[in-house]
Amino acid sequence: MTTVAENDRSPGSDPALSPTATRDGAGTRPPPRGGRSGAGVPERRRIPAARLAARLMLMPSVILLLIWMIVPLSVTIWFSFQRYNLLSPERAGFVWFENYRSFVVDPAFMGAVGATLYLVVGVLAISVIGGIVIAVIVDRPMWGQGLVRILCISPFFIMPPVAALIWKNMFFNPTNGLFATFARFVGLRPYEFMTQSPLSSITLIVAWQWLPFATLILLTALQSLDRERMEAAEMDGASPLQRFVYITLPHLTRAITVVILIETIFLLGVFGEILVTTNGGPGTASTTLPFLIYKEALLDFDAGTAAAGGLVAVVMANIVAILLMHVIGKNLDS
Repeated sequence: MTTVAENDRSPGSDPALSPTATRDGAGTRPPPRGGRSGAGVPERRRIPAARLAARLMLMPSVILLLIWMIVPLSVTIWFSFQRYNLLSPERAGFVWFENYRSFVVDPAFMGAVGATLYLVVGVLAISVIGGIVIAVIVDRPMWGQGLVRILCISPFFIMPPVAALIWKNMFFNPTNGLFATFARFVGLRPYEFMTQSPLSSITLIVAWQWLPFATLILLTALQSLDRERMEAAEMDGASPLQRFVYITLPHLTRAITVVILIETIFLLGVFGEILVTTNGGPGTASTTLPFLIYKEALLDFDAGTAAAGGLVAVVMANIVAILLMHVIGKNLDS
């Protein structure tokens, strides 16, 4: 029979049955509420100190970057509200938004915007479609595959003015160019690319420079494609076109998105190729928005209107970039 003393024993009265007891029966002090211990306080004090030290080390470069960006932008904004022509500096004065109005109502403005859009869309179409074709071909096993890949990527390392001069003098020249020589060989009249199709010729030159970039990105994405899926589709009787449409192309969607986003940002500022080939002509046929700003600044010597045009171009470029990141960027999150 159990005694009263045995019934009075509770689990909490026995050190061996206490929830805070150790294996040898010795009790331990329960930790404070919230799980905080004395060792945690100095650790939390060290974390802000480490963050402060990191911010102090980053501060010089951040300040230098802000000065590098803010000072030119501030000067540009200041000149955009000034009547400042280098040929007549004595007429300088504050004109508010007159420079913006004169730049936007200029008959060449809408033509420059249209030429810029034509250049961007044309280069994107050629580089993306051509990059997919070249990436699919180069990805197949072949003799000298490494050399072929290097040759496909090499045009990307040529400076834009140099590439434009190569195309202008070696290919598009109506007298001694390769295209003119071939046309005379087959009994045709040589086509004058720089006078009859100046903007399309520049688009072809710029696309040739950006085609290796698209090829490199798409080829890298293509190499991560699961070969077992392709083999399974082939065993199921899928044709090469069906395998490309339903397997390869969906796999390249993210890479195509990256190519379009990066190229668009850079293509909005194409300038050197136009300067060394057509100089914006004939007339304003190949004048894009950056080249129009160049003409206002260094040909008409109108610093105020050029500054206003530069800010208009920056705003338009930011709008395009935001739209691309909002519309196309959704594919990167899917």
